[in-house]
Amino acid sequence: MELTVAGDGLAWWNGRRFRCALGRAGITKKKREGDGASPAGSFLMRRVLYRPDRIAAPSTRLPLAAIAPQDGWCDDPANAKYNLPVRLPYPARAEKLWREDRLYDLVVPLGYNDDPVRPGLGSAIFLHLASENYGPTEGCIALNGADLLSVLQEADETSRVVIGG
Repeated sequence: MELTVAGDGLAWWNGRRFRCALGRAGITKKKREGDGASPAGSFLMRRVLYRPDRIAAPSTRLPLAAIAPQDGWCDDPANAKYNLPVRLPYPARAEKLWREDRLYDLVVPLGYNDDPVRPGLGSAIFLHLASENYGPTEGCIALNGADLLSVLQEADETSRVVIGG
């Protein structure tokens, strides 16, 4: 199945339409680290990460793991662990997955720039929870909690997010 994401902030999954948030710079075919854009293309849903002190493990057929306060994601193009999960504190720039806000209480790393990783072409492209007002992301796709849970319940290891499709 595919979660198809359009540039107008709408997404479709299995015949249902959802509101979504996109990168603050829209959708691009030339993604670069820090540009604030969501990358155009079709990306596998790699796995589901969730914050166990705030939500229960979601029902899904995707690989599932709890995140911990030390979990991060390297976003430093000069580092060997670029666009990979790391343990914090980390000596290079890395994004915290254990956040004060609730945006990463449920997060799905997408198969963008990960096979192989190419420095500078963008990192930490996730499907995650949207803010209440669906404010723009740094390049990720975000859905409200109920919509994301319904997608995850039906998703499997062949499921994709198609951005700009």
